[in-house]
Amino acid sequence: MKNWELKALELLEKSLTGIPHELNELDWKENLSSNHEKLSNHLSAFANNPGGGFLIFGIDNKTRQPVGITSQDSERAITTLSNRARGTLSPDVIIEHSHFVYQGHNLLAIFIHESPTKPVHMKSGTIEDSYIRSGGSTRKASRNEVGGLMLNSRIPRWEELNATSLLTESEVLALLDLYAIHELLKRPAPSTNQEIIHWMETEKMIKKSDDQGYYITNFGAIAAARNLNNFDDLARKAIRIIRYKGLNKLTTEKEFPGEKGYAIGFHELIQLLRASLPESEVIRDAFRQEESVYPENALRELIANALIHQDFTIRGKSPMIEIFDDRIEITNPGTLISSKNVDRLIGTSPESRNEILAQAFRRYHICEERGTGFVKSILAIELFGLPPLKFEQGENYFKVTLSFPRKFADMSRDERIQACYQHAVIKHLSNSSMTNTSLRERFKMHEKQRAMISRLIKEALATKIIKAKDIKSKSSKHIEYIPYWA
Repeated sequence: MKNWELKALELLEKSLTGIPHELNELDWKENLSSNHEKLSNHLSAFANNPGGGFLIFGIDNKTRQPVGITSQDSERAITTLSNRARGTLSPDVIIEHSHFVYQGHNLLAIFIHESPTKPVHMKSGTIEDSYIRSGGSTRKASRNEVGGLMLNSRIPRWEELNATSLLTESEVLALLDLYAIHELLKRPAPSTNQEIIHWMETEKMIKKSDDQGYYITNFGAIAAARNLNNFDDLARKAIRIIRYKGLNKLTTEKEFPGEKGYAIGFHELIQLLRASLPESEVIRDAFRQEESVYPENALRELIANALIHQDFTIRGKSPMIEIFDDRIEITNPGTLISSKNVDRLIGTSPESRNEILAQAFRRYHICEERGTGFVKSILAIELFGLPPLKFEQGENYFKVTLSFPRKFADMSRDERIQACYQHAVIKHLSNSSMTNTSLRERFKMHEKQRAMISRLIKEALATKIIKAKDIKSKSSKHIEYIPYWA
């Protein structure tokens, strides 16, 4: 028996022992009431009750003894209550049912789940049309009680909302590619459909409804959809890759609209992106090889970051990767939810709108632990000799730009200062400090160019974006520098 079935049986025993009495957690009926509005009131009350509650059918209302229920009446009760739970209440109420024998009689138990979003009220009315359990009976909640329910309410995350109407088991399996997810987890997939469905429930990819079917959640669809176009509200959330000719958006060479869910399509996305990027020829182990001028590690981290931290409530906008001759722009809908300045993003733990998706990406080995994505990206950028990362926050978007490799002499003054700051941050986060030598090596410059780096450091100090680690130090050659906030 399931845990809730054992609890229902325990509460039934308690209510029928001694002087029979109904409980706040349990109400018994001989059969289905013809007053369907009253049924909705009971469902509202139990959904607002801590831990939910139970309706037990097959108990005589007068003698308060078990008399049983026929299979026909049981099926009618299940269908009616399921329809009332979905059609008359806001938000919808989740129920489950079970048949069991008690003192030789067949009984029907209906489990009404506690709703995380309260108050559960009549769709035809307002939130004041809410019901609660009190003294073993159902009654309308007072205004103060409605306020108390609201205080104990939790607004569901976007990932937890339904992306589909009610589906059968086979329809769920046709829409989601769970075998690809298990490949990402590096473990064998369940061997039966029943095991797969159970795993998807625990993974929050689907929600069971009244033993009648399943809803695919937004998280399930956005992570594992075989084709996002099969989900009306998510089709516009597929990531897009656009390759432009030149330095602006006047001429589009190619466009690659994504179709798969983010998790199962991530590797393919990176491969497609690499094929669209310019390459340079290098000599490695005496053989000529073509390598991308952009570090793959940085691309993976920045794209994963854009997917995870986007604002899914902004309609009509999707994450975009735009490739120009001199840069790559990675844009996601939504601004930062943190109060930090963009220059404090490196090395700090980001606040995520989509925590379920963020945790899944880490477990699926798509991105690293939180807070390290920008650090790894900048380390890769410095290794490749690229200009610094550029962060841009707009009214309803956040953009990160990777620039094509350029020599120190070809970078703007602002780019040099920002590269200096980002290098100081990386060194500080590595329990070290920036020096003239380390910054010169970052720009891949010769010892003879030390004076140029010294002038850059002075400019960075003047903007107060870095500071000397030891203000008493008199050695200009070996002085160490740290970020302004360190």
